[in-house]
Amino acid sequence: KQLQSLGDFVGCPQLFELIRHFLFRQQYPNSTLTSFNREYCPGLSPNHRVHVYHSALATYYSPSDLSGIGGMRCEHIRSTPNWRGEGERRDCAFVIRDKATRGMLGLNVVRIKMFFSFKLHGVEYPCALVEKFSVVGTERDDITGLWAVKPVTSDNGERELSVIHLASIVRGAHLLPVFGEEFLPTGFHFSRSLDAFLAYYVNQYADHHAH
Repeated sequence: KQLQSLGDFVGCPQLFELIRHFLFRQQYPNSTLTSFNREYCPGLSPNHRVHVYHSALATYYSPSDLSGIGGMRCEHIRSTPNWRGEGERRDCAFVIRDKATRGMLGLNVVRIKMFFSFKLHGVEYPCALVEKFSVVGTERDDITGLWAVKPVTSDNGERELSVIHLASIVRGAHLLPVFGEEFLPTGFHFSRSLDAFLAYYVNQYADHHAH
């Protein structure tokens, strides 16, 4: 329930620094600074208390044949270490990148590693620790007609993590692996699907809204 110990527990020792970056972006959204001093986040310490959640509910306008033109849709986006005894489940989601750009190029796809919240100076911040994906190219894949994304990695090849505000999440996303020519290993577990491939298709046939 404290930032530093929570980061160590979930395998993200840099969680405290990521939250400091998040708070800086919240306070100075138009800043071009890539580094800053600790004075920008007064009151935040490695022992700051946090609350962790295993799911979030997304509600959005989704007209369809089933629900009519005024239809709303609700869905749970889950990030839990144990899903029905089959290992962890870390769902993906669409996140607003640029409100002025329509469609996929105005969005990012992320994988939710953890939902959490904390209070600072009387303000509550509902957040998510996420792995980021970047869109491949500026057009859909010629063969499948689907957008493709790939994991964003650091210089040492590790998945890049960041902390985002819950309000930036639009809804859940469903990714399909871009398979190679080899067979999957015997005993390959589905919970490793989002770790084992170099790129993924964004499934636009998951539901009416995604389509």
